[in-house]
Amino acid sequence: MFFTTAGMHPLVPFLLGHPHPAGKKLVNVQRCIRTGDIEKIGNKTHHTFFEMLGNWSLGNYFKQDAIKYSFEFLTKTLKIPKKKIVVSCFKGDKNAPKDIVSAEIWKSLGIKKIKFLPKSENWWGPAGKTGPCGPDTEIFVNNMEIWNDVFMQYNKNKQGKYLPLKQKNVDTGMGVERTITILNNLDDNYLSECFLPIIKKIEKLSGKKYKGNEKFMRIIADHIKAATFIIADGIVPSNFEQGYVVRRLIRRAIRYGKKLGMENFVKQIAEPVFQIYDDYNILAENKGKILKELENEEKKFSKTLEIGLRKFNKMATDKVISGKEAFLLFQSYGFPIEITQELAKEKNIKIKIKEYGAEVKKHQKLSKTATQGRFKSGLADNSEATTKLHTATHLLLAALRKVLKNKDINQRGSNITPERLRFDFNFSRKLTEKEIKSVEDFINKKIKEKIPVQRDEMSIDKAKKQGAIGVFDNKYKGKVSVYTIANFSKEICAGPHVDNLRELGKFKIIKEESSSAGVRRIKAKLE
Repeated sequence: MFFTTAGMHPLVPFLLGHPHPAGKKLVNVQRCIRTGDIEKIGNKTHHTFFEMLGNWSLGNYFKQDAIKYSFEFLTKTLKIPKKKIVVSCFKGDKNAPKDIVSAEIWKSLGIKKIKFLPKSENWWGPAGKTGPCGPDTEIFVNNMEIWNDVFMQYNKNKQGKYLPLKQKNVDTGMGVERTITILNNLDDNYLSECFLPIIKKIEKLSGKKYKGNEKFMRIIADHIKAATFIIADGIVPSNFEQGYVVRRLIRRAIRYGKKLGMENFVKQIAEPVFQIYDDYNILAENKGKILKELENEEKKFSKTLEIGLRKFNKMATDKVISGKEAFLLFQSYGFPIEITQELAKEKNIKIKIKEYGAEVKKHQKLSKTATQGRFKSGLADNSEATTKLHTATHLLLAALRKVLKNKDINQRGSNITPERLRFDFNFSRKLTEKEIKSVEDFINKKIKEKIPVQRDEMSIDKAKKQGAIGVFDNKYKGKVSVYTIANFSKEICAGPHVDNLRELGKFKIIKEESSSAGVRRIKAKLE
């Protein structure tokens, strides 16, 4: 997956029954990036970056307690009047029955406004094509969804069947931004403290008021905030995958900034983000890099934006833009295809998008998937094959550090399917054939040694002292899972693993290539 789009993503193994070191009842705050409905950004409530609150039951409490806890927190802790609450429940279909149970629980709590809605509205998941999923009950306050209790009762398999889960779970999604808006009696998230300092900065730089320019200012504020967090996580603007997403966000913000008469503004608008989220160390620690990347991207695009817009207007006279023309705007003027599509929509003209896809493929600059499906995220399954490949990534990281003699190499992203693994890591150059073979030989040697994979639960401090690789969050005081493979691999990890390396088979690197600036990518399989 390109980005974490929900709080459940890091918890999938535990939702499927893997024991969590902190127990069966959890709470979390998850930074999320969602771009699947990016066209909605500009309204009052949608965001690319947001914080999702979650409370989780891993085979512990279920519908009765989950709904009771939700109601108690909203009405007693947050002091939201009961009369303002409206809920919805699953209507039922051929795969699962109508959720009468949830509706009756709500009635017992004194909630009278209950709607039954279809799967498109009241069913969550799976996050990918397969995995945990189930009916949900959504809670609305002042017509704004504030809470979603998901009852993960089923596991959707590859055949599309919904099989009952042995471990029934509760997954809560509660948006911080919407909650703060409601608590402040507002109807616009961008006027809450999550966004208002950014909006005021845009007003100051543009010389225009928010009222009357809401859509443009919301898009700019949203996209710059999202780009700031993405860059903080190590992703830089590029024409590939996550880098393409952050590039599109920044360049779209620049285009709308131009409509408000702003120039050289991106870095200045990002400044309030660091103030709003001053409790996130990842921002403070990477502030210099973030501002530099934002500034560089604005300089690159500003040089060609004006010329590109003039070129587009000339193309638009024919009321249709060919694939070659759209690709020219991308290649020569830096217009992501989505910006060209927006410009075309504003002038009510068509783009031959299939032709564009063919041009992209021909030039091998950006895959068709990257142009048309880049703003959707998926989650791999937890099959036996995927489990083996996931374990192999631990071996791959250890091998890269050893062969390249660089202990600063770390994972920068991964995507694992039952057929292959894709592993991104920080490194400045292409690997030689000799290095690639050495990595393969190291891994296959360890597999032949039939080494057991050991899992231990320990505090974050103990894991750090033992030299475990992972993301260390000083605010997390609970236990973590640490997987050890002999004396060469020790990682904090929440994913599924084999018990012994002998289960893996033969490791083979298919391809080694660049992913983005300073990041290499390896694709590999097990034979």
